[in-house]
Amino acid sequence: MSASDEFKQKLKNGEIAEALTLALGEAVDLEITTWVSSENSPPSGPQPGTCMRTHLNLVDSTVENEVGTQFIGNGPYRELRDFHLAQVHEGRQILQQNLESLQQVFTILASTMPRLASDNPPRPALSPGEEEDFG
Repeated sequence: MSASDEFKQKLKNGEIAEALTLALGEAVDLEITTWVSSENSPPSGPQPGTCMRTHLNLVDSTVENEVGTQFIGNGPYRELRDFHLAQVHEGRQILQQNLESLQQVFTILASTMPRLASDNPPRPALSPGEEEDFG
């Protein structure tokens, strides 16, 4: 199940905190891979040396780059470097927007949670065999 589907399922199940935790984890981490596939490419994805890969993590403030030999010097795909760099730049903007959106959600939740808790005080637990009177 994709992270997006898992997030939606948690929301449907009323697992708000778990959904937000999942969203926060996904919102700060991004991997961008550029590679040219062919008929002989393995279904598992690019092999080392045949791709450009950038991993961004905003929490750790890390950027890791892998540049395959086919993308440097006289390699056949060197012109794709600018494309990859544009995707990395766009990815950084997306991560920043994700964090801003999550910050807004947390701000809204922080202001509404105390009101929700006071409107619905916790009920005492029932003993086994006891029934609650809804009348």
